[in-house]
Amino acid sequence: MRILLIEDDLRLSDVLARALRQEGWTVDTAGDGLEGGRLLSTGSGDLVILDLGLPGRDGMDLLRSLRESGSTVPVLILTGRDALEQRVAGLDAGADDYLVKPFALDELLARARALLRRGSGAEPVLRYADLELDPARGTAMRAGQRLALRPREYGLLEFFMRNPERVLTRARIYESVWEARYDGLTNVIEVYIRYLRGSLAKHGGPLIHTLRGRGYMLHREDPR
Repeated sequence: MRILLIEDDLRLSDVLARALRQEGWTVDTAGDGLEGGRLLSTGSGDLVILDLGLPGRDGMDLLRSLRESGSTVPVLILTGRDALEQRVAGLDAGADDYLVKPFALDELLARARALLRRGSGAEPVLRYADLELDPARGTAMRAGQRLALRPREYGLLEFFMRNPERVLTRARIYESVWEARYDGLTNVIEVYIRYLRGSLAKHGGPLIHTLRGRGYMLHREDPR
């Protein structure tokens, strides 16, 4: 999947591009409206993330031109313009979704995944070791056996499978799966990781490992 990111705040653009690439997507960036127009003219993107307040050429003008050209690529507007009439204008001009700054990074990634699924018809099945997870159907299997998971277990497994062989801190897990700020006091992560380990253990050896003082990792072998 290729994402076209058009954002004039270079610091924000760098953060977003890095996060999107960590999801496994290719990202092309533009820092102003003129460069953004040239990027859009390539027609090679699967999703456009578009700021409205761009120097050189306004993002709304880019959006209208894109739709007038016949392109149906999904567009996620990313902007500080939060008035209702501005959101309506953006959607009427052809945007598929609208996210107002400041925003949570995980929300942007979730919206991007949803738009990419909509554009492609289905999100690719995730695979790691003998695990298989189908986000479109909401199913998970290990060694060919269907896993009966609680909703949070499924969310945890999906997050691990999107980030295999990476150290995931408790804060990142909680804020991504539970979609709330982590205060360091709750033990709900440990509880559900124990549940998930139990579900996976029915069909094979350990895959989720604890790295003391650092977090957790999905790995075929104990990385310690």
